Amino acid sequence: MFTGIVEEIGVVRGIKKGVEAITLQIQASFTPQLEFGESVAVNGTCLTVEAKAGDDFQAQVMPQTFRHTNLSQLQLGSRVNLERALRLDSRLGGHIVQGHVDGVGRILSSFTESNAVVLWISLPEELEPYVLLHGSIAVDGTSLTISALEANRFAVSLIPHTRGQTILGEKRVGELVNLEADVLGKYVEKLLTKKENTGLTLEKLARFGFV
Repeated sequence: MFTGIVEEIGVVRGIKKGVEAITLQIQASFTPQLEFGESVAVNGTCLTVEAKAGDDFQAQVMPQTFRHTNLSQLQLGSRVNLERALRLDSRLGGHIVQGHVDGVGRILSSFTESNAVVLWISLPEELEPYVLLHGSIAVDGTSLTISALEANRFAVSLIPHTRGQTILGEKRVGELVNLEADVLGKYVEKLLTKKENTGLTLEKLARFGFV
């Protein structure tokens, strides 16, 4: 479990393709503090630390994860967003992020608006039910607020801090980003589509300000 508050930017130091998995070697300043089996979100994808040496840690990526995230675009020297798992005694500065990428979006446009950079990103059809205006979404593991929403696309605004502390400030039009919708929306949909009567309705959610 993560918060979407990127801890630091790491650098890919190695990519080894095996028969059943791909092993990434990533440089991070917090590597000496990592324990074997610990979870680290890499561009919003939850990976498990399997080895470490100096400032580098290694984690395996299953073929399906490699195919369905932008980890397949990584090269030696690529910079990646990193976040260690949430501690229960810490502030939840972003929103609840599982590290389970729901889909990949493409940056459609980028422009400056006052002190912010606005990115329009394509929205996969299967994610549309879970995305709402001013709701939360994780983009490459970064917790962001949806500032505008249209058919098949959404916009987010990057303040200077976000641009400086994550790789989103380096993204260019046409590049792919990992997307994870707010898990709360998934649970609400599950409850609303259950055949048995749960007592939960869209009218009741609206009455209490959830939709």
